[in-house]
Amino acid sequence: MAGLPDTKTSAPVELIHNLDDPKLYLNRELSWLEFNKRVLEEAEDPINPLLERVKFLAIFFNNLDEFFMIRISGLREQLSSGVQEASLDGTSPSTQLGNIRDYLLESFGRILRCWKEELLPNLSKVGIHILPYKKVKPKQRALLRKYFRKEIFPALTPLAFDPSHPFPHISNLTLNLAVYANDPERGECFARLKVPALFPRLIRIPDEQQVVDDHQLGLESEHSSTNFVWLEDIISANLDLLFPGVTVHAAYYFRITRDADFEIEEDEAGDLLAAIEEQIDLRQYGSVVRLEIDQRTPDFIKDILVRNLNLAPYQVYTYNFRLGMSNLMELSSIERSDLKFPPLHPKMLTEPGSKESLFSMIKKEDIFLHHPYDSFSPVVDFIREAALDPQVLAIKQTLYRVGSNSPVVAALMEARQNGKQVAVLLELKARFDEENNIEWARKLEDEGVHVVYGLLGLKTHAKVCMIVRREPDGIYRYLHLGTGNYNPTTSRIYTDFSFFTCDKVMGEDVSDLFNALTGYSKKDRYAKLLVAPGGIRKEIIARIDRELERQQEHKDGYIIFKMNSLVDKECILALYRASQTGVRIHLLIRGMCGLRPGLPGVSETITVTSHVGRFLEHSRLYYFRNGGDDEIFIGSADLMARNLDRRVEILFPVENPNLRKFIVENILTPYLCDNSQGRRLESDGTYTRIKPSQEEPVFHVQNEFVSQIKVKA
Repeated sequence: MAGLPDTKTSAPVELIHNLDDPKLYLNRELSWLEFNKRVLEEAEDPINPLLERVKFLAIFFNNLDEFFMIRISGLREQLSSGVQEASLDGTSPSTQLGNIRDYLLESFGRILRCWKEELLPNLSKVGIHILPYKKVKPKQRALLRKYFRKEIFPALTPLAFDPSHPFPHISNLTLNLAVYANDPERGECFARLKVPALFPRLIRIPDEQQVVDDHQLGLESEHSSTNFVWLEDIISANLDLLFPGVTVHAAYYFRITRDADFEIEEDEAGDLLAAIEEQIDLRQYGSVVRLEIDQRTPDFIKDILVRNLNLAPYQVYTYNFRLGMSNLMELSSIERSDLKFPPLHPKMLTEPGSKESLFSMIKKEDIFLHHPYDSFSPVVDFIREAALDPQVLAIKQTLYRVGSNSPVVAALMEARQNGKQVAVLLELKARFDEENNIEWARKLEDEGVHVVYGLLGLKTHAKVCMIVRREPDGIYRYLHLGTGNYNPTTSRIYTDFSFFTCDKVMGEDVSDLFNALTGYSKKDRYAKLLVAPGGIRKEIIARIDRELERQQEHKDGYIIFKMNSLVDKECILALYRASQTGVRIHLLIRGMCGLRPGLPGVSETITVTSHVGRFLEHSRLYYFRNGGDDEIFIGSADLMARNLDRRVEILFPVENPNLRKFIVENILTPYLCDNSQGRRLESDGTYTRIKPSQEEPVFHVQNEFVSQIKVKA
């Protein structure tokens, strides 16, 4: 595994010149569903530890919820507004919605098998029981009824629906009971009961002989029992307490998903922070895009829901498995190390007890880190050290998703308390993190930090931190540039790159970038950075074309891109043109891909591989052979129109030849050699798991990176 494979190829004989043909492209929505299917495959894979498989199933459902809230709602909005603009593959919004539904319906049997025939029985075999209520023993039922009366009952609000009671508002992604009952005075009646999110979805119950009191109940209990019952089943079994004097015939579970893809008219918003707060509240009132019901639900209950929620038949999904299974993530709290991936102990940048300053290390040489295999702590330490260093004059940083209890934000506030000039561009429009970011914005502003919310009409997605430091020989700019968020929690489960440098020209570029972000600078050309909007697409395509020219003249054109998504048509066209001349192209794309590899005369020299596993592949890297003078760019941008046209993104060059060599040999080459974790995209849009030949040893790229830590340790 010393380096990249030989790349000399000959050009395809018969070229296709009409590269605008929709048949040459894959649909982005179906491509995303294929990605989520790969997540489901991890839940199905018996090689993964059992609780990790359950976690993958929970992630699958959480991903699907977001897909409906954002992508499906967008397609429905196009449909309702009469927009019939075709997607890259030439399909209309209505056709896409139909194709998506067909795809999902086909997956239900697979989901049921995974949960009921594999995960649930295997959990039971290792002593983790999720019990149907009818199998809960009498003493335990008595305890659960007491728990219901004392804890759950006060939080419940049954809402009747009849001529004197309007149909109640149903909140986004909440589980509900449709209660069908008989009132002696009113006759047959209907009520909606919301399952409160105040409690764990899975309630832990002690073994019958250990039952003492209801304080032992709940997922967070210290009790050693691993017997669970679903919260909604407890509620359903005790409805007589909620409806005294009424005969409850049955209760059926349902759940709705609402449009959460709001847009802010920024030029009309006097206070962006207040406008976003208002829109967050409105998410609970967005139009309904999906109704999920269990298969026991009779048609008349379904009709009540469909009619009052104003739904079309294609928006209704009937399940023969539990609704809202993203809550299975709760089982991750079970202390069973034998059922989880071994803990990762990332490599530290310095030896324990080292007192060497990060600034002195960066001044000696550029530093490159590969998270989570390399510890994220140097990124936090970089800002902490700056906060305390009397020679530091200023800190400027972008923040996108920082999470709760952020040590990065705490360090920035401490820096301001110590008299540093601190400027933060905090992106309020980071989807589903808006509330967190609003809270941090207020706390930073309270400390006197200059907080900017971004550029009009753009999200700032770039990952940049600059420390300005006065030293005996002048002012230095120390930079951290990366592919991931400044979030220590996600840094343990996302693969990302970090880069530290005090390169003078790059520092000037970053200064210019911050001036553009916080002031009125119209700077659009940078010496070393590639910056979007405006610059990244043009520069990437120019380098693809350069490889095309190298191929025509020297037959050695070679490109490797690693990213989350590729759906930008101009970039795909450039890759098709390069492939037609014979340029060898390896694309490592975790998620959506609109390019069809392996098409005769179009993309015969292109392979697309997706890696889905323990760690979420989040790093972006763009490699060009450049006739042997390798060029590598790393950064925050995927090749999507939203990243290239509607976001502030950066790619930065890795100019140190030793680092470039390290990246090629120790990162890119292992990904290309993987024969276990990767899936290869076929030209029809499906993915095939890569398997080693009989002569080959198994090589799993993420496991290889983990094993290298152990070897070094």
